[in-house]
Amino acid sequence: MEPIMKQAPWHTKSIEEVTAELRVNPDQGLTSADAEQRLIEAGPNAFKTEESRSLFGMIIAQFNDMLIWVLLAATLVSFVIGEATDAVVILAIVVLNAILGVVQEFRAEQSLAALKKMAAPMARVRRNGTSVEIPAEQVVPGDVLLLEAGNVVAADARLIESASVKADESALTGESEPVEKSTEVVSDPQAGVGDRVNILHSGCAVTFGRGAAVAVATGSGTEMGRIATMLEGVDSEQTPLQKKLEGLGKFIAVIVLVICVIVFIAGLAHGNPVDEMFLTSVALAVAAIPEGLPAVVTIVLAVGMRNMVKRNALIRRLQAVETLGATTVICTDKTGTLTRNQMTVRRWWTFSGQGSVTGEGYAPDGEIQQNGQPLDPRSRPDLDLLMRSAVLCNDANLRQEPTGWTAIGDPTEAALLTAAAKGGWSRDEAEREWPRADEIPFDSGRKRMTTIHNVDGKVFAIVKGAPDMIRPLCSHVLVGSTIEPMTEQHSADIAAAGRSMAGDALRIMGFAIRELPSLPTSPQPKDVEVGLTFIGLMGMIDPPRTEAAEAITRCLSAGIRPVMITGDYSVTAGAVARELGMGHGRVVEGRQLDSMNEAELTATANEASVFARVSPDDKLKIVSAMKKSGEIVAMTGDGVNDAPALKRADIGVAMGITGTDVAKGASEMVLTDDNFASIVAAVDEGRTVFANIRKSVFYLLSCNISEVLTLFTAIMIGWAAPLIPVQILWVNLVTDGLPALALGVDPAEPDVMRRPPRHPSEGVLDRETVVGIIWYGLFIALAVLLSFGFVMANHGTDNTEFARTAAFLTLSFSQLVHAFNCRSNTQSIFSLGFLSNPKLVIAVVISGLLQLAAVYAPVFHDIFSTRSLKGMDLLVVVVLSLSPLVFGELRKALRRGFSGRPAPVR
Repeated sequence: MEPIMKQAPWHTKSIEEVTAELRVNPDQGLTSADAEQRLIEAGPNAFKTEESRSLFGMIIAQFNDMLIWVLLAATLVSFVIGEATDAVVILAIVVLNAILGVVQEFRAEQSLAALKKMAAPMARVRRNGTSVEIPAEQVVPGDVLLLEAGNVVAADARLIESASVKADESALTGESEPVEKSTEVVSDPQAGVGDRVNILHSGCAVTFGRGAAVAVATGSGTEMGRIATMLEGVDSEQTPLQKKLEGLGKFIAVIVLVICVIVFIAGLAHGNPVDEMFLTSVALAVAAIPEGLPAVVTIVLAVGMRNMVKRNALIRRLQAVETLGATTVICTDKTGTLTRNQMTVRRWWTFSGQGSVTGEGYAPDGEIQQNGQPLDPRSRPDLDLLMRSAVLCNDANLRQEPTGWTAIGDPTEAALLTAAAKGGWSRDEAEREWPRADEIPFDSGRKRMTTIHNVDGKVFAIVKGAPDMIRPLCSHVLVGSTIEPMTEQHSADIAAAGRSMAGDALRIMGFAIRELPSLPTSPQPKDVEVGLTFIGLMGMIDPPRTEAAEAITRCLSAGIRPVMITGDYSVTAGAVARELGMGHGRVVEGRQLDSMNEAELTATANEASVFARVSPDDKLKIVSAMKKSGEIVAMTGDGVNDAPALKRADIGVAMGITGTDVAKGASEMVLTDDNFASIVAAVDEGRTVFANIRKSVFYLLSCNISEVLTLFTAIMIGWAAPLIPVQILWVNLVTDGLPALALGVDPAEPDVMRRPPRHPSEGVLDRETVVGIIWYGLFIALAVLLSFGFVMANHGTDNTEFARTAAFLTLSFSQLVHAFNCRSNTQSIFSLGFLSNPKLVIAVVISGLLQLAAVYAPVFHDIFSTRSLKGMDLLVVVVLSLSPLVFGELRKALRRGFSGRPAPVR
């Protein structure tokens, strides 16, 4: 058999042409042998998603960092010169950092795997003349798919039989309304996905009717597969934090090299031995490198990651925690992200009055209201009949599940069923009183549906559909409990009510009724749908999530611009945006982007608040244009159509419940509750994480600068080295590490979501931070040198161990005291409270006890070359160790005096 070739465009071909080209008898389907051969040729019906990183890949990624490379180089040098203890300590730090990073990312991948679910795990097809159910992956081109309401389509398929088939294509196009399908040929070869009404697309659900379709494309050949393939051409970019830390690592590496060279040359010039100066240079390198920084950053990010999980956000990459904190724009889909993806009746209208329906989604929680007051529909005959008709002329069902109420069938009909339930009508009660005897199904030509009911010997036809298609068929209207002949004024009133609802972007359904003389044996529209009595209207919309409005408000107060990007119509998108409070900018349609040059596109991307009727390519253009303007872009979405933009954005945020596997695979973060409000919690956490990383970096670098200046100054003035390499490593590992970690989990600042985002180019080390690092580094170095010099003078130059012990103690304790300075750049620790971060207090106490043990426990004397200090030596150490706190308080007081107000807590 010749292989099945990819034919296109399938929507322009007749049913006969499609079945002929795919060599299939639609009444019999494929034979088992033919299906097996086609599966070999076409491959499994699956498309690529971004593969989870292997454990080995995660391990390798942990070492792809400049600071880690510098540390490994220091390890190698230490081994070469025989300093095995130093080498082992440095290597232990590197391994610990790698283990922490791998554990957190592996847990995230495992959690994501648990969230994944197949879009269409099984499919019913016609093979060998019979209906069989097979795994969706085994569907091949030419298979005849048998579909009914509730089924998920397993492949792109040409519809060949249709009984009022409608499909939900929101995951592909972004449109919340189900699309009515047809078997007719679509002649336009350039028709968009949403306009190919004779094609059912893979991964989309049938919401209404039943039918049969021939699979024309599987796997990567489907529309969803094509979008998944687009992801391969979109490179993932480094997060801002990755870029900043990489830059910091390179900067430190250069500084280390320069200092080591200067000291080495200066030492030789003073007549010091080559081997001694080489060891001293290595000690300087160790002092300059913040060995604990990678571990601290990893742990701070991991803590932020765990906090986000508690707030329903699953992070797939540690560095992505911070990226949200720098976000300046959030591009979000509408359907299911800002809205509930559950149609909800908002308004009703009859000739005797109008009102609203409260509550959202499919839960029957809410009530019928008029003028803001509860109203019992049964007290108003026309309203009661409107609600009864909404239940009876309806094929949907509602089902309560542990996760909430869900709909089976068309979302519009589910909305009507829910509204009636809020008015006290249930399907069981309505059908018990008015059992259905027959029906005339909905079709696109009539745009209406009719059900026929036998009620105690009387026969009634209830008609539901587009008001402009029902109104001309009516000869009477129901006003209260009275049936009146329809007049021009009545017709104008109906039209005005419809325009009012349409102005709020509501989808409108009209209802009418007629008593038939008898039960027709084969009801026809021309016989039944005439002489109707108009009852009323219901208007519905896919409503915004209640919590989304609050989230949008918080985004705006935080200086973050929310932008809606949807495939839905501009009127609907604009109405939702206005209701959420984000519709103050322009509403732009996707077709307008095609005629824009790069400058116009960039300007539009930075001005518009709503983009409607956009394609996946348009989304990619918009996100790319924003990034070129220097924005940090977060993109939220759940559909396959969102995946390329999710990957291109600085951080992609996918929905965990309704999100497709492709979207999850392309994202850095998954919202486990599909709630846009969780984005705000993530931004909050991200900002706190960055602020705390900055505090930790400020602490570590000011401490390391003090160590470098201490050694550098001592050598340049001809003193012996105040510290030996193992002492420096001990300080960096024990007295630096724990306080830096405690600063990394400092409590969030109360105004964190009332500040504008950091400038995208702002690094971890801004000018203010660098100045502070230098001042504190100079002061601590001065304290250490004074301590070293005093004790040296007290014990003599031939006995350096006492002086080095004093320097060792002064350095470590002055740094521990300095940790409290780092909690704020302007506010006094006495106003913040020493105990407001209990973890820092505990860290300082533990580190202090370990430092005392290193000096006063005899077992450590030989390892650290220390001696027990007493008397005046110890008093000098204590006074000089406390001096950085006094210096810090004076500096903050001066800064508060110059600025006139306290600055935000750093």
